[in-house]
Amino acid sequence: MGGFSEKEEALIRISWEELMKNFPHLSLRFFTLIVEIAPEAKDMFSFLRDSDEIPQNNPLLRGHAMKVFKLTYESAMQLREKEEVVVEDTLLKYLSSVHIKNGILDAHFEVLKEALLKTIKEAMGDRWSEDMNRVWAAAYDGLATAVRKEMKESIDGVFQIL
Repeated sequence: MGGFSEKEEALIRISWEELMKNFPHLSLRFFTLIVEIAPEAKDMFSFLRDSDEIPQNNPLLRGHAMKVFKLTYESAMQLREKEEVVVEDTLLKYLSSVHIKNGILDAHFEVLKEALLKTIKEAMGDRWSEDMNRVWAAAYDGLATAVRKEMKESIDGVFQIL
């Protein structure tokens, strides 16, 4: 994975600022999109599991959405600075364990990516571009690849012990 140019970094920063202007609404939109794309994913989130609809003022929902968007944003900044995505080891192990515990599969990462990109597109309105889509997708892919690799290594390690 190559690094981002100054222009690509600017696309991420501009869209990040726009996201932050209305994040409470956009976090709801993000999870609404996830459930629309993959209804079965609802049961993978503790704050959605026992609800028939997306809870409006749930701090866990907003916090989880913020983590996803912020980690993706930070991945983009790393692509600019380091030309690769590097997730701190303790965080990576934590993310891996939570995703394994909740039964997250490769296909679920793609659902999240689709919802993330659609949410940013809605936030940006007519300022959305294919270049913006491409850089956010690359940042998310870098993050998702790191988490999936750690998940595989954790699972492989368990089977080696058995």
